[in-house]
Amino acid sequence: MQARQLVALALALAALGLLLIAALVLMRVAAVRRSERTLRHALDERAAQSAALAAAAARNGESALGAKPAARAVQPKGFKGLLERFAHAGVRWLDTPFGRQVVADEDRRLLEQCGFVDTRTRGLFLIARLGGVVGLPLLAAMLGGGYVDGTRYVALVAAAAMAGFMLPKWMLGRRARKRRNGVVNELPLLVDLLRLLQGVGLSLDQAMQVVVNDFRGMLPVLSGELEIAQRQFATGRTREQSLNRLATSYDNEDLRAVVRLLVQVDRHGGAVQEPLKQFGDRLREMRRAMLRERIGRLAVKMTGVMIVTLLPALMIVTAGPGVMAVQHSLSAARK
Repeated sequence: MQARQLVALALALAALGLLLIAALVLMRVAAVRRSERTLRHALDERAAQSAALAAAAARNGESALGAKPAARAVQPKGFKGLLERFAHAGVRWLDTPFGRQVVADEDRRLLEQCGFVDTRTRGLFLIARLGGVVGLPLLAAMLGGGYVDGTRYVALVAAAAMAGFMLPKWMLGRRARKRRNGVVNELPLLVDLLRLLQGVGLSLDQAMQVVVNDFRGMLPVLSGELEIAQRQFATGRTREQSLNRLATSYDNEDLRAVVRLLVQVDRHGGAVQEPLKQFGDRLREMRRAMLRERIGRLAVKMTGVMIVTLLPALMIVTAGPGVMAVQHSLSAARK
């Protein structure tokens, strides 16, 4: 290998290592800018939404005087109609022994963690499992019929049936895992927002409604959960009953503590800013410890990257001329 080739290889490896480091830095900067842009957009939309709601309320008040009786609901057609029929069929089977075996308590909990709390989605999940059990083995039988036979063919069809039955649950588990991580990331911001909104004089119900309406982009998981709790509270449930599902679904002790604090404030009243401030400080300390742990793991990973990319380049640059000089000396001595 000649000197130019060694230098080119060293420069290529060094550039690769620098590109990896620059990519990590750019990803971090982009995340920070995206958060700032989302917060600014949410605050700008609040005033526009308030004006729009006032105008809509005025129009609805005027039209309610001369409104005609509502027409009968039209059943959707096409794919939506087929989906609704499947959902109704699944709902009818949910309470049967067969339905309780197909959609067990663990599956229902996964559905709740994914934000699907109505019976319609449970019925669709049941139909999806049955469709996977029937459809995937048929596809495997059609594709593998010409390649395998006998016992292998039966094993292929059985494995396809098991995979079709478990595939909806695997997809739900992946979504639920992302939402659990989202709860961990969003909880400190939710505590700070509630403390700030309480500090400006809003009640607990008003503060939760502001979080649901104006900060959905910043809190996609918790704002949706609070919206469900607000709907249940509006239908007549107590605050404790409406927030109970949020406290028990995600297996997060910090979230349970926040829910207990909200329930106590709603039941007994009192100042909540100082407890929320102390709780937010504790969450931030835990978050710093978590970030330090992630940085430690990232340093170990980057050590491997540097060994693979930067160290060979450094060795080539530093030791390459000496190795080449030794080779020339040995070649001259042989001659």
